[in-house]
Amino acid sequence: MKREEIVKFLGNEYPLDEWEGIILFDDIEDAFVGVAERIGMGPVATYDYDKCIEIYIRDGMDYEEAVEHFNFNTIGLWAGDKTPIFVRLAEDE
Repeated sequence: MKREEIVKFLGNEYPLDEWEGIILFDDIEDAFVGVAERIGMGPVATYDYDKCIEIYIRDGMDYEEAVEHFNFNTIGLWAGDKTPIFVRLAEDE
């Protein structure tokens, strides 16, 4: 999903004041799966953990580099209450 599509989705689902300031990562936008919420927390962007690794590999990193980059620069980033979350999706057997 491209950034414009993500912003359109957010605009259709939430009033601007609820999603304004949400943090979106340009380099892993194809791993965007939606928005997560919980009590006391506004909506935050949600990304597929495994898809993020796949994107970094696609972009030229080997697996170990991709995991290290992801752990340090992506999932390791704290940017306040709007920091995205990353989910590991259950697979059908």
